[in-house]
Amino acid sequence: MKKHIPNIITCCNLICGCIAAGAAFQNPIPTNYFWAIVFILLGAIFDFFDGMVARALGVSSPIGKELDSLADVVTFGVAPSAMLFSLFQEVQYPEFMDPVRNFMPYTAFIMAAFSALRLAKFNLDTRQTSSFIGLPTPANALFWGSLIVGQHAFLVSGRFNAIFLFLFMMLFCFLLVAELPLFALKFKNMSWADNKVKYIFLLGCIPCFMLAESCFAGIILWYVLLSIIAPLISPSKEND
Repeated sequence: MKKHIPNIITCCNLICGCIAAGAAFQNPIPTNYFWAIVFILLGAIFDFFDGMVARALGVSSPIGKELDSLADVVTFGVAPSAMLFSLFQEVQYPEFMDPVRNFMPYTAFIMAAFSALRLAKFNLDTRQTSSFIGLPTPANALFWGSLIVGQHAFLVSGRFNAIFLFLFMMLFCFLLVAELPLFALKFKNMSWADNKVKYIFLLGCIPCFMLAESCFAGIILWYVLLSIIAPLISPSKEND
């Protein structure tokens, strides 16, 4: 029984992703978006613990690794894409886009494809053992879930439209697979000199919590922006 425990936890992640997608596909109202991100968060928690439990029990297996990637595609690829699918049905469309209004929501699943590609690259890339290259899929999913829940009124208002949403989505698709180094969050010691970027990141996260339901979106956007300018702030050795 012990060897099945990590896979059971991984399957809980997969189930959470399915529930999140199901909630997002319902009549697109803020309540269903809220439940979608709740189950994406639960899936992220299960995703964090499955590998930890496998190592603690000494029962890591190739099947577990493959199952983990499949679960992540659903929870962090399909589920946020489902949220975007519903949002595309709510956003404003310029008049010239009326002929494609019924087809535009399906472009949301481009992000699911890029998420799958990101996970496949991560499994094969030996450079990502202690840091990331490209935006991790859980971060991308939490960004979109938090943004849609917290800024729903703005996103469906006349100040925003389907063109902006599509371009913003494609930017994050690019970030998923871009050769963009993201600094590691692990502390080897507590000195300011060796962890300058990390401390700046943590300090910058404090005002993000004022965004309430959009806090995850703010934190992740801050993380990406800081990773881009990190080489200007600190020597490259801090990002190793």
